[in-house]
Amino acid sequence: MSDTPTAPKTPTTPPPSSKPDANDVPASARDEAQTPVPASAKSETKPEAINMDIFSQILELDDEGSCEFSQEMVSAYFSQATTTFGKMDKALEDKKLPELSSLGHFLKGSSAALGISRVQAACEKMQHFGDLRDVDGTTAIESEEAIVRIEVLLPEAKSEYKEAERWLKGYYADKDAPFPDSPTAPGTDSDAAPESAEP
Repeated sequence: MSDTPTAPKTPTTPPPSSKPDANDVPASARDEAQTPVPASAKSETKPEAINMDIFSQILELDDEGSCEFSQEMVSAYFSQATTTFGKMDKALEDKKLPELSSLGHFLKGSSAALGISRVQAACEKMQHFGDLRDVDGTTAIESEEAIVRIEVLLPEAKSEYKEAERWLKGYYADKDAPFPDSPTAPGTDSDAAPESAEP
């Protein structure tokens, strides 16, 4: 019997694969990847009607745990928009293009301040049409064409406003700060509450 030590046998087990096995991934990570996104999270996606970069700056002005300041700004905007759309209806009926331009300019600024971008864009077009300019504000157009364009544009602007209003009301409702139901809609001349009757 020889005293010479025998060489160790070459291991037959293959080297571990460089690709991670599914079982090597922590269970928490697997669960996170497989968990569907809740509907509430999907509703938090950036809405097309609102420029969230601008609206978020307004929200930063609120006190911690409160949304009173921004909500007051939004409420004032709702009132302005309702009144302005009513004035636009009357100016269009009377074919007062300079007034339509002025009203478009006014509501464009209010909309831009809150990031209500689609209403802002529509009102900018109205401002141009009222000034007898085309959509980009560079080429002159006739008054008849301007009236026709505004007749198409105004309902679109109101629709964009209603979409933004719906989203904003939903946002504050989710923050437990719902708006009271408003009895008025764009196109009305007054958004004031009726005077109480004398006893």
